[in-house]
Amino acid sequence: MAEAQIILSHSRESGIVAIASGEQYPWAHTALAESGFRRDDEGVYHLPADGTGTTVVDLVTCAKRHRTSVHTSSRRFIGDAARDLARQLPGQWHASVEIYSHPAWQEDLVPWIWDSGELGRALQSERIPYAATLTDTVQGTTLLFIERPGRQLDYLVGAFAPEGLEVGYGDPHAPHSIVLPPFAGRAAQVVADRYLPSYEQAVHARRTAAIAAVLGDIRSKRDTWQALVASGRYSDATPLSAAALGSVTEEFLDHAWRRFLVVVDHAPTLIDLCRPDSSPWPDDATALSRLAHAVADAETLLDEVVHGGSVPPHERRARAWPAIETWLTDGETFLRQAHVSAPHRRPALPVAAPARPLTTARPTQRSR
Repeated sequence: MAEAQIILSHSRESGIVAIASGEQYPWAHTALAESGFRRDDEGVYHLPADGTGTTVVDLVTCAKRHRTSVHTSSRRFIGDAARDLARQLPGQWHASVEIYSHPAWQEDLVPWIWDSGELGRALQSERIPYAATLTDTVQGTTLLFIERPGRQLDYLVGAFAPEGLEVGYGDPHAPHSIVLPPFAGRAAQVVADRYLPSYEQAVHARRTAAIAAVLGDIRSKRDTWQALVASGRYSDATPLSAAALGSVTEEFLDHAWRRFLVVVDHAPTLIDLCRPDSSPWPDDATALSRLAHAVADAETLLDEVVHGGSVPPHERRARAWPAIETWLTDGETFLRQAHVSAPHRRPALPVAAPARPLTTARPTQRSR
């Protein structure tokens, strides 16, 4: 394939649109500009409504002078497809076009895609010069929407890693991307009924696993610390001085606080979902209340540390430990309640919208 390409497609609102691609994509930019195309904020090129009468033949001729090949897509413009889908989804969704002109930009996506299916594999093995994102403006969920490589009609949709979770492609909790048909109503039904519930269950499981891992780590470090204090010696039998004991204690408490911030980030949402009265352990309500109050205390402390800046380290350690200790004591109660608490599910679309091809409105992007 040429080092620079121009991909043409048809937009319902804008007519012929063009996207530059390839390692030498600036050559394509030059050819498009010389041919009268204008670039929008998303990086997509359009012929102005009052254009100079430029034709595809003129563009091809100009592109050849700039060592750029021109290709015509058999699909409709992806911005149209994404915005049609966004309008059919329940809730408030915003669609925007993404341009990955240089292959390296596509590679930058891989660590951020939270997927264990075909989408993640495609990003690693297929050339994806453009895509669209769909963002739930209330929930914050962001989906990636691409044309399915090697197929004439289908699309793929998957998710970016949720905010606050350091996850990406290959994470065992990641949901599977799904194949969408080229009709907005049917595609929205599949996303709403299948993908979003699966995504929310995956987020719930990932948050629960993150908290379990943190509590396990802090318990392990606490046991090591307590054994050190009880023996009065290091593991090599060297005596532990009072100053060294104080240093070891501070080191443990600082580590516990840093790790406990994961609990502070994710526990409130999960606790809100817990319904002990309808679980096999209704008496867990008391422990969950203690855990919620402990997290609230830690949130207050964190806010003072971040925004006040007046909490000395020794005070922060003294205030943080009771909250951490509460979670070490009652954490297993929380985990069993979290495991049996179904994540929030979005309402399914009441009736499948009529089957019609996916199409557009107007975008915003993070193209280069």
